[in-house]
Amino acid sequence: MTSSYGLEGRAAVVTGATRGIGRAVAERLAAAGALVCVTARDADEVRRTAAELGGIGVSGSVADPGHLRDVTDTALREFGRIDVVVNNAATNQPYGPLMDADPGAWREAFAVNVEAPLRLVQGAWHGWMREHGGSVVNICTEGAGHVGPNVGAYGTSKAALLHLTQQLAGELAPKVRVNSVSPGLVRTEMARFVWEAGEEQLAAGLPLGRIGEPADVARAVVWLASDAAEWITGADLLVDGGTRVRTAHSAREYAVHDRLRSYAPPRS
Repeated sequence: MTSSYGLEGRAAVVTGATRGIGRAVAERLAAAGALVCVTARDADEVRRTAAELGGIGVSGSVADPGHLRDVTDTALREFGRIDVVVNNAATNQPYGPLMDADPGAWREAFAVNVEAPLRLVQGAWHGWMREHGGSVVNICTEGAGHVGPNVGAYGTSKAALLHLTQQLAGELAPKVRVNSVSPGLVRTEMARFVWEAGEEQLAAGLPLGRIGEPADVARAVVWLASDAAEWITGADLLVDGGTRVRTAHSAREYAVHDRLRSYAPPRS
């Protein structure tokens, strides 16, 4: 049984919520009694997810400011409030060396990974949180703290999101808490190209002996969003199976970087 953590009757918006980490977060929020508004690009998946969670859904791209306005307007109309925002939707494109990065794809990465979280928080702030308070959790990445092969655009945009998290935490306090969760390698579709071909090798290099599951991240997100973390803001919670301390556990090369050098993710 999931503890409510004081989330019963509160309203939450989760982006990228039809699969992977976003879906796990939305499920856990709903199990805690929250009213959940889910958003993602695939309209059928959004409708299905919303129905399964007893919530509402709005389909579209977070890169579109009009979609984000629609999300906040719909949540406020249907729920009368927005207490929690979870910015999970992301892109890992353009993949490859930065010297080859297409300018349009680079701008798209920042539109999705950095600008969209800001715009959604602005909508929630002006529509509800400025007067009533709330909590924001941004999904960053363990990789934002170091460089890696072929993921320069993703890592740089997520590092910007990490700074945005801290900036908003300072600006929106004390009404709104803003934190982030930084996962390591998690079993998601977006990361399938990394883990599928050699999961055993990847897991062996981690102190906790396995790659992550979406539920591992969801538990951290919901805790940070809840009253259980009421004196925490501007924090980044690593959920990485010990990735940052792996060199004390094993002398072997970081297998994730080996995968990144060898493979490219499917293009959306």
